[in-house]
Amino acid sequence: MLAVLSGGGTAGHINPAIATAEVLRERGVEVQFAGRPVGNESEWVRAAGIPFKAFEAEGFHRGHPTTLVKGLAIDAKSTKLAKKWFQEIKPDVVVGFGGYVAIPVGRAAVQMGIPLVVHEQNSVMGWTNRYLSGKASAVCLTYDHAASAVKDSSKVVVTGCPVRKSVFATTREEARKELGIPADARMLLVTGGSLGARHLNQAMCAMKDELLSRDDLIVIHVTGPKELDSVTEAIALTDEEQKRWRLYGFTTQMPACMAATDAIVSRAGASSLAEISARGIPAVLVPFPHATADHQTTNARAYVDAGCAHMIADDQVETPEFKRIVTELVDDADLRASMTAAAKAQNTANAATALADIVMQAAK
Repeated sequence: MLAVLSGGGTAGHINPAIATAEVLRERGVEVQFAGRPVGNESEWVRAAGIPFKAFEAEGFHRGHPTTLVKGLAIDAKSTKLAKKWFQEIKPDVVVGFGGYVAIPVGRAAVQMGIPLVVHEQNSVMGWTNRYLSGKASAVCLTYDHAASAVKDSSKVVVTGCPVRKSVFATTREEARKELGIPADARMLLVTGGSLGARHLNQAMCAMKDELLSRDDLIVIHVTGPKELDSVTEAIALTDEEQKRWRLYGFTTQMPACMAATDAIVSRAGASSLAEISARGIPAVLVPFPHATADHQTTNARAYVDAGCAHMIADDQVETPEFKRIVTELVDDADLRASMTAAAKAQNTANAATALADIVMQAAK
């Protein structure tokens, strides 16, 4: 059996695709990936050892009609190229994870009678998946809320958002040894995503003295590469403080950080939330306010309603309420335990398996 996976642009599309590929390959399924030639997927998918085929794809700006004409022309050309590729490799199923490149790849599958499965990571369905869902054999969701965008509800399966095996590869004990975190210390992980989060970084800087007054607390603060210099200057850590407040612009040790931590302050992108849920990490979520259709807020609200996290708006993180929420999570072990139990009840750890089941059913 051969499955072609497609998606691109952000980690939220790419990581779930790679996670699904891991499970399919364990089952003996051959997997190839279709993405943009210069997108993040080009690097990350190849690094995962998955054969990669590049296709051009481009979105459009609603305020500039000429971009629509250009985008449609590129998609039409890539659809033809994808059909030619499919004639050569003969896939049994195609799976789209969102991002503009999934449109020509998914369209080519439909035109050739190849089963198409769509996976939506967010609580608000993106434009690409909304378009492809009407043509798909199955539409797999992370959140029930997204089902409102699917006309044929019989296609819908809530699988959760697949998480890569590397997220589970390290135990808490191994991670703490790797990071040099004492077994009896409390740890708080702060991350604003790959690009960072200025308001969040500023709010955490303002809390330095409050948090470091807890002698057993260690903070790992991932600022985002563009924010590291300004945060380093603003927080002005002494040599002694740097032992317990560690600043990184970016770290390749994120799986270990997530395995080692007692709590996290994070954005609410689909991929980040899935990893937080899979590890059962008590969380304070600060949704990115400019996400399409404010989907990070909707993502976070569903997670909060399940008892897994607190949420605060980005424009409220420099208020006393944010300080109260963060310190409460750090200090209240019972609260953390209840959030961990609620997160594990979401069964996110099995999402990749559930999606792989649907993909293989569609192929048959």
